[in-house]
Amino acid sequence: MSKRILIVGAGFAGMWSALSAARVIDEAKRADVEIALIAPEPQLHVRPRLYEEGPANMKAPLTEIFDAVGVKFVQGTVDQIHTDRHEVTGQDAQGRAFTMGYDRLVLATGSRLYRPEIAGLAEHAFSVDQVDEAAALETHIRNLAHQPDTPARNTIVVAGGGFTGIETAAEMPARLRAALGQRAQVRVVVVERNDAIGPDLGPGPRPVIETALRELGVTLLLGQDVARVDANGVTTADGTRIESNTVIWTAGVRASALTAQIPAPRDAAGRLYVDRNLAVEGVPGVYASGDVASAATDDVGNRTLMSCQHAMNLGRSAGHNAAADLLGLETIAYSQPKYVTCLDLGAWGAVYTEGWEREVKMSGQQAKQLKHRINSEWIYPPRADREEVLAAADPRRIVVA
Repeated sequence: MSKRILIVGAGFAGMWSALSAARVIDEAKRADVEIALIAPEPQLHVRPRLYEEGPANMKAPLTEIFDAVGVKFVQGTVDQIHTDRHEVTGQDAQGRAFTMGYDRLVLATGSRLYRPEIAGLAEHAFSVDQVDEAAALETHIRNLAHQPDTPARNTIVVAGGGFTGIETAAEMPARLRAALGQRAQVRVVVVERNDAIGPDLGPGPRPVIETALRELGVTLLLGQDVARVDANGVTTADGTRIESNTVIWTAGVRASALTAQIPAPRDAAGRLYVDRNLAVEGVPGVYASGDVASAATDDVGNRTLMSCQHAMNLGRSAGHNAAADLLGLETIAYSQPKYVTCLDLGAWGAVYTEGWEREVKMSGQQAKQLKHRINSEWIYPPRADREEVLAAADPRRIVVA
């Protein structure tokens, strides 16, 4: 009887899970094991680049790569996971219900931007979280030139001063001037609830970030919560009013809601706790990868972040271990002790750090060149060559990007 490894999700973690599982099956020469991946479309959305211009093009096709290594793609969405029956249910591309069983499951459905219940947020704020949302923002910015020349038209508010908020804000002065004219008096304001920009990035790169944003003309409003968003701007908790026709929400993400269907502990962001093989503890046959997994990266207490850097290697490990477990082969514990950060700072450049303390190693245009390589080369799938794909899927090939 044939067996099935089922991956749900085609992001960085899902894609690499499927390719890594295919590598194990290929080496074991097992024709009786099917690797199937369910996702809405056979494309990798290059989410780390959605703050850039042209977000609608930030996709990479996966059909040829999957075909090259024998991964079966199932177009659809999963609505329910039944761990007691080892099956999932959902809808295919035509909206028809389906049920699919599995012997091993890798959940890799990623995360979504968290939108709290702030008045007007859902109706009036843009985001760069998904391709269609980032494309809608780009269209809006281009159309600003057709609106009356007012301070509100010329002002963008970025709510959230974390990694995504900083990268987005650093891009916006140039994007606004491209839409409104180089002589336009543009204003970009970051509203951050903490008392420092990039609170999760720590003090290491902060002076560089502050210098870059200041030279780009970005204003920081720190220690303020957004209390209300409307069509004409933002009001903060202390009553400060910022008139703006463009509000971009970037404050925080949460793991896919499907994690709640796995009967296992989760962290505050909804991520499933996994062991060193990325198996969900107490739920036989289920693995979690990417943004839905909270995994130890090393032996000194660091854990994975919701980042492309960790998702790619989590995927390689989850796919390998799910397949190895199924076939009774040796598993390879996930380990990724090296951690780096490369933060895009728009026209100013970028900042590159190493280690969990984020020691600055490079900044300015030199770091910008590195960021460009990461964004345009290193995080993309390999070409659809069978041997190249299988070699790249080896979990011992740790990629830092």
